Amino acid sequence: MADTSQLISGVAERYASSLFDLALEAGAVESVGSDLDAFQRMIDDSADLKRLIVSPVFSADDQFKAISAIVAKAGITGLVGNFLKVVARNRRLFAVPGIVKSYREIAARHRGEVSAEVTSAHALTAAQQTELKAALKGVTGKDVAVNVTVDPSILGGLIVKVGSRQIDTSLRTKLSSLKLALKEVG
Repeated sequence: MADTSQLISGVAERYASSLFDLALEAGAVESVGSDLDAFQRMIDDSADLKRLIVSPVFSADDQFKAISAIVAKAGITGLVGNFLKVVARNRRLFAVPGIVKSYREIAARHRGEVSAEVTSAHALTAAQQTELKAALKGVTGKDVAVNVTVDPSILGGLIVKVGSRQIDTSLRTKLSSLKLALKEVG
């Protein structure tokens, strides 16, 4: 059985790379990134949209019509609006979250930054994000673009992924380690 995450990753990287090339040519790298982030927030906030994207039950035509209506209603036009319609027409909507992530990474590399995926138990304030960026810059030696995801299940602390390195200071992980240590003692 094929590894679907690797398949999605490959599709996402190719689409993100193509979109980045178009955005660079149009001088719209930042605005395309903002539109993609807005669409990703819509996916995160709507179970119905998430189902539309991942379910193979919907035909390409159904997905195309739905995405066309959604981007029109959300005011996502131009390059990203057309791009999402092409992705829907090609039945690749399942890869959109990966495309957004890959686009962020490509754009960060273009700006000379590294990107960090941060998972927090609650939303970080602007001051906390600035402090985190400064700390990560000290470690990596480069400017860091931070993408924060909120996951209350980690209870507290942070999980930070920069490239292939991961730092997990979450309370959930510490409690799991403590639970395991107590089982070994008893």
